[in-house]
Amino acid sequence: MAFPLTRRSVVRATASADPETRRRAFDALIAAYWKPVYKYLRLKWRVPEEDAEDLTQGFFARALEKAFFDRFDPERARFRTYLRTCLDGFVANERQSAQRLKRGGGAELVSLDFAGAEAELIRQGPPEGGDMEEYFHREWVRSLFALAVDGLRRRCAETGKSIPFALFERYDLEGSDAARRPSYADLAREMAIPETQVTNYLAWARREFRRLVLE
Repeated sequence: MAFPLTRRSVVRATASADPETRRRAFDALIAAYWKPVYKYLRLKWRVPEEDAEDLTQGFFARALEKAFFDRFDPERARFRTYLRTCLDGFVANERQSAQRLKRGGGAELVSLDFAGAEAELIRQGPPEGGDMEEYFHREWVRSLFALAVDGLRRRCAETGKSIPFALFERYDLEGSDAARRPSYADLAREMAIPETQVTNYLAWARREFRRLVLE
């Protein structure tokens, strides 16, 4: 699947005159980018774990306060490149002044699972060749994927579609390695449904997953 550019409408919405629209847009950007930002700080800037947590929260708090994203020009750079440039400038300034924003910087940010991000960082290790631009992009894609999976899981739970999600999880997530992937016939027996229903349920789940990634 080709992953999208950050939607311009979301970035534009961070400058909305309506506080609720602005807050939702900003929360969406934080959800997609906080983990790449945290890992980037740990690897490129070699920031200790606790300081990286504070700087991640502080960066997004400052971005909200100073309207960093209002100045984004899609004709000049991709949004993730612009965000990384803002982040580098923010960290350089913080180091120069030796003054860190306290956790959250006064903004009510979304809850961030730093322990989970750190565990991923340890498991994954540094990027091959030290290409931080490619690494940041890969982590952004990983975040979008995880958000879409969580969104599909919630929707299926709310609408009584546990079997379609279970099939998607078994075949497309757990079975991403072709050698371990069960056949449709295996899944039909496991779920006690016709094989044609496996096909239909998986097609629906994939459409919904793609919609969540692209929305």
